Amino acid sequence: MSVEERDPHSGYLTTGHDWNGIKELNTPVPRIVLLFIAVTHVFALVAWILLPTWPLGSTYTKGLLGGDAKTAVAADIAAATAARADWTKALATEDYATIRANPDLMARALETAGPLFGQNCQVCHGKEGIGGHGFPRLADTIWIWGGTDADIETTLRHGINSTDPDTRVSQMPAFGRDGLLTPAEIDTLVDYVPTLAAGVIPGDTSAGAVLFQNNCAACHGEDAKGVKDTGAQNLTDADWLYGGDKATIRQTLMNGRQGVMPAWQPRLSDAQIRMLTLYVQSLSAKGSGDAK
Repeated sequence: MSVEERDPHSGYLTTGHDWNGIKELNTPVPRIVLLFIAVTHVFALVAWILLPTWPLGSTYTKGLLGGDAKTAVAADIAAATAARADWTKALATEDYATIRANPDLMARALETAGPLFGQNCQVCHGKEGIGGHGFPRLADTIWIWGGTDADIETTLRHGINSTDPDTRVSQMPAFGRDGLLTPAEIDTLVDYVPTLAAGVIPGDTSAGAVLFQNNCAACHGEDAKGVKDTGAQNLTDADWLYGGDKATIRQTLMNGRQGVMPAWQPRLSDAQIRMLTLYVQSLSAKGSGDAK
């Protein structure tokens, strides 16, 4: 028959285990821990009854209180939308001159459009519209499709080479790949295009000039200054979308180019599109650049 042994210092019974004279105490679980466990179990039971808890296939138990975080968030969004309905309606309906004449409305528009630009446009056009290789710089006064309010809004609404039925359409032919020009003619144009920085020479009958007028002027213009209706760029300035070195020009002539911009009309409201128009205009007003 075993005899219980009590530790003289703590008053707790020992378990009988002994390690080199160190005896293990049979210490009871503290009451505060037991109380905490009991309280959490009671809380869980109450939560199961009152709150949405258990999944049931395609639905879930709603709870007696009918609480729903998704519904609460939707209600908050609806309340916020209602609170700003007055000025968003003005943005969607007033002409741009009227909006610009209202400092408070302009401040609200630009403040709201900043995060909107960051969420939807920055990934391509860069922070504050600095642009990137193949993506136009917006923080300058050089425009491919035009920089008026109407031009920018149209581009935002319908996109470029998008699925929208009213999209802007632009495509640089693959003159080399599709056999529209011979390799020798491509070489001639590669050498000629950089000379356009000095402008088109009237009456120039050089091989490069003749090839340009016969194959490129329809889109880029006889003066090579670009045509906004076709989205063809100005070739007489230092602004290049893909690069102005001969290797890049050759690649462009050989394989063509076709940039794509989404149509934001299905995704953004009228007010959001128009405040983005104002925001892009503000980026342009901050400065000009020589590279896109």
